Amino acid sequence: MWDFGDLRSVALPKLDDRQMAELGACHLTTSRRYREGERLFEPCSVEHLFFFIKKGEVEIIDETGDVPNSIVIIGPGEFTGEVSDLAGGHPLVCAVARGDCDVYEVSIEALRTILNDHPTLGDIIVQAFIARRQLLRESGSFTGLRVIGSRYSRDTFRVREFLAKNRMPFTWLDLEAAPEVETMLRQLGLSEADTPVVAWGHCKILRNPTDRQLADAAGLRPSIKATTYDLAVVGSGPAGLAAAVYAASEGLSTMVLEQSGPGGQAGRSMRIENYLGFPLGITGAELTDRACMQANKFGASMPVPTQVVGLTFDGPYPLLQLEGGETVAAKCMLIATGAEYRKLGVVGCEPMEGRGVYYAATPNEISMCRGADVMVVGGGNSAGQAAVFLAGQARHVWLLIRGNDLHRNMSSYLVERLLQTPNIELLCNSEVRCLMGEGHLTAVEVASNTTGEVRTIETPALFSFIGAIPRVEWLPPEIERDAKGFVLTGPDLVGSARWTPRRPPFHLETSRPGVFAAGDVRSGSVKRVASAVGEGSMAVQFVHEYLKGM
Repeated sequence: MWDFGDLRSVALPKLDDRQMAELGACHLTTSRRYREGERLFEPCSVEHLFFFIKKGEVEIIDETGDVPNSIVIIGPGEFTGEVSDLAGGHPLVCAVARGDCDVYEVSIEALRTILNDHPTLGDIIVQAFIARRQLLRESGSFTGLRVIGSRYSRDTFRVREFLAKNRMPFTWLDLEAAPEVETMLRQLGLSEADTPVVAWGHCKILRNPTDRQLADAAGLRPSIKATTYDLAVVGSGPAGLAAAVYAASEGLSTMVLEQSGPGGQAGRSMRIENYLGFPLGITGAELTDRACMQANKFGASMPVPTQVVGLTFDGPYPLLQLEGGETVAAKCMLIATGAEYRKLGVVGCEPMEGRGVYYAATPNEISMCRGADVMVVGGGNSAGQAAVFLAGQARHVWLLIRGNDLHRNMSSYLVERLLQTPNIELLCNSEVRCLMGEGHLTAVEVASNTTGEVRTIETPALFSFIGAIPRVEWLPPEIERDAKGFVLTGPDLVGSARWTPRRPPFHLETSRPGVFAAGDVRSGSVKRVASAVGEGSMAVQFVHEYLKGM
C-alpha cells in the first residue's frame, strides 16, 4: 500500500469527479475523515486498506531509511496502492493527512470487486498500479526493506533472492562494501554475527530469517482456508499463472502453491523477445507482475512460500501435503512445477553456490560482480539471454558450451546478437573441470574436449544454465513419469496400467484422473514461455470437462 519513486513530475492516471461519484455509489466503500497529521496507514500495518482521496491531500512518506523521505503528495481523484498490494502485503511506507482529508476506504476484497465489476474504474486503477511499479524499478530514491549482510554469505544471498523473487523492494547493505553498516548495526543493537538482518525501518527487525518468517512478516502468506478448492495449482511459472488467471476468472475457486516466488525460470529472464505481442521484449519480472496481478484481481489465493511435500489419494479428493503439516484438498490439480537447471557436479561447485555460482542472471546476482569478468555455461536460450544481459554489466563474458554449434539449441536472433557483442567470448568444445576459491569463487578450471588443454580463468561469478531436471520429487508413484522424470500426459498414457477409467485421458491429464500437468514439467512439452502459457490456459478447459463428469 504505497507509492514509489519520484512521482512529483509524473502524471499518473486518476479518477475524475464522475468516476469518484461512481466509486462512492458502488456500496463497497466507507467514507472517513482524517484530521491534519493523522496516519491512514503506516509501515508493518496488518490491516490492509486502499484509500481514494475525495478532498484534501495525503503525503506518502518513506520511513525505512535513516531520515524520513517524502515521496509524493496525492490529492482528489488519486489513490494509494501498487501491483503487489493486491496480494495483501504489509505496507512499507506511511500515509499522513495534510490538512483535513476526506477519503473512501476500500478493502482488498472490495477493490477486487471494483476491478472486475466496474471496468472503467478498474482500468484506471490497474494502469496506475502498473505505472507505479515501473517507477519503483527505475527509481533509486526508495529505501524499502534494508538487508544487511555479507556478499559471501549464503543466507544473505537467499534472503535477497527471496525478496527479489517476490517483488519486495529492498536496499542491500554489503558488509564488505557499505561504510555505514557498522554504525547501522550498532543503532539497531546488533553485530555482524547477527547478519543477515532484515529491517523494516525500526518497527521490525529479523535476524537471519527463514523464507517463511520473511513471508509472514511481509504479509505475503495469507492463511490457507480449510476448504476444498475446485483447482489447486502447484507451481507459479507461466503455466501455473496462466491456469490461475483463467480458472479464477471463470469462477473456479483456485489456490496456487509456490515454494519460493512466482515466475519460474521465465520470471528471472531479463529479456524475452520472442513472446507474442511484445515486439520490444519484456522482462520476466514484468510479465510475472502482470500475471500475478491478474490472478489476484480475479481472486486466486497465492500464499508464498508454500512448499508441497507430497500428494495422496486416500480421501474423496486429492490431498496435497504441505511443509509444516498443513493440507490442501482440491477436486482437480495442476502440476506446473517446471524444471530446474542441473548442477554442474564438478569439484568445488556445491560450496560456491550463492558465493559465486548462480543459476539465474538478474540484478540480484549482477550486483555481486558488476564490472568483472564472468562466465556463462550453457547453450540454450536461457544461457544466451543471460550472456547478453551480463555483457551490458560485466567487463567480459565467457560463454562456454560443450559442442561447437550455438544454433543447435538457441534461437537464431540470440546467436546473432551474441556473435555481434564484442565483450562476449565463445568457448566451444569446452567443459568446466573444477571451481576454486576460499569462501567464494575466484577461478574456474576449463578443459578443451578436442585438445585436452586445461586453462584457469579468474572470475568471481559463474552462471550455469545446463540441462533441465523436472521438479517432481514430491509426486507419488500414481503419477506416471518418463525415463527422465517428466510427467506423462494424454496420448502418452495409452496402454498404461495406471490409467483405469474407460474414457481416454484428456490431452494434459496425468495417469491419475483429475490431475493435470502443464509447462516444462510435462513430458514432451515445448520449452517456451508461450507454450507454457497455452498449456496452462488449456488445462482449465479440461478441468471444466472433468468437473462436469463428477
